[in-house]
Amino acid sequence: MTQRWGVTIPFGELPLRDQVPLFAEAEELGYTDLWSSEVNATDGFTPLVLAAQATRRARLGTAIVSSYTRGPLILAMHAASLNEVAPGRVVLGLGSASLPIVEWWNGVKFDRPLSHVRDTTEVVKRALAGENVTASLPTLEVRRAKYTRPVDPPIPIYLAALRPKMLALAGQVADGVIINLLSARDVPKAVKVVRDAAEQAGRDPASIEVVCRIFVCASEDREVAGDVARRFLAGYLTVPTYTKFQQWLGHGDRIAGTVAAWNEGDRKKALELLPQDLVDELVLNGTPEYCRQQVLEYCKAGVDLPLLQLFKTPDQPIDNTYALRAMAPVPAAVPVASH
Repeated sequence: MTQRWGVTIPFGELPLRDQVPLFAEAEELGYTDLWSSEVNATDGFTPLVLAAQATRRARLGTAIVSSYTRGPLILAMHAASLNEVAPGRVVLGLGSASLPIVEWWNGVKFDRPLSHVRDTTEVVKRALAGENVTASLPTLEVRRAKYTRPVDPPIPIYLAALRPKMLALAGQVADGVIINLLSARDVPKAVKVVRDAAEQAGRDPASIEVVCRIFVCASEDREVAGDVARRFLAGYLTVPTYTKFQQWLGHGDRIAGTVAAWNEGDRKKALELLPQDLVDELVLNGTPEYCRQQVLEYCKAGVDLPLLQLFKTPDQPIDNTYALRAMAPVPAAVPVASH
């Protein structure tokens, strides 16, 4: 089994200016990929610019930036500018994000996400290819959108996907798919949708890289790690997008009590009703050795790039170096793929 091994940046709660040495250390530890996320803290591109200058080999990706909160030409400009800092090392990960992020926090109507991601992807691809794009699409109307600096080779575009229609879209039009918040045993169900759609579109299914964001809280104190995991999950699984995703995976009954209590405003009860076995499946928690072995289960299930989101327990360093070092890949077990 050949495998990449990625980590989400930035780390901990340090200001970005203090994280550059950590980005360099991550590469030295053997992490092949450094990917950012974008919710309500750092944006998706600035950490990658810093990481580009601190590293020489690591691939740099967004997992993800929303198709709603920036226009398609701006997205193309961001990705291409980053690519000028780290030529050939950039992946643009796009997705719809969720209603709270898009509509509540940014004032943009969260409407027709599947179509919007499809339309945005088309315009971004064409802009990065140097086209002067004029297009009337179901959710986008653009005129003479042109990026004026050459991009060669093309920047890969990956799509974040949860349920069948978005997973199929990734298989049809993207270079890779980013999956999220599912257990290792759920991975084949999602990957099959992507591969089938790619084949039906006349593409090589094996060419679609599968990236999986895997949440990890490594600690010798399993009880404390499990508490961190439970609190994180309760907030995520009650977002309608993720509730529907878990229902599609077949876990609707397992989260029904938590969702109901959360929606009624009883946060304490919502936490208590979250099944422990589901917590353990969706957020790896326990010793670093245990968590690393569980990451490898994802790889066996069809994940090409495990992308770790490292949580810390209250007793661990603020910069999260404990988890960064403890969860570093073991070269003999995880050789680097050529993907």
